[in-house]
Amino acid sequence: MSFAVIQTGGKQYKVKASDILKIEKLKNNKPASKIEFNEVLAYGDDKTLEIGSPLVKGAKVEAELMENSKNRTILIFKKRRRQNSRRKNGHRQQYSLIKIKKIFAKDGALLSEAKKVEKKETKKKEDKK
Repeated sequence: MSFAVIQTGGKQYKVKASDILKIEKLKNNKPASKIEFNEVLAYGDDKTLEIGSPLVKGAKVEAELMENSKNRTILIFKKRRRQNSRRKNGHRQQYSLIKIKKIFAKDGALLSEAKKVEKKETKKKEDKK
């Protein structure tokens, strides 16, 4: 099973083909658009491992943007006792939900690809027989 370590939004993620990730929001992208991550720190499989210094040049990971949204509200409540002073604030962090499609090696070879999901037929056809 091939994997890659990518860097985006100041964080590092270990990804495999067909993984779904929640990452920092990517700007100016619409759902179902293709995204390329060129900041690949390492990639490999069970037998081999390629580590960059700091990046592996030529390696890339392709993904598909599923949606841009916001997380649940986090409440920030500050209170100073016996001062009759309190402050309540809320924050909703924005994120992008992506699905990893392909992982490419530094020479451009395809390491792994997400499997396409086929929809199952309904049971109505089987029931009629």
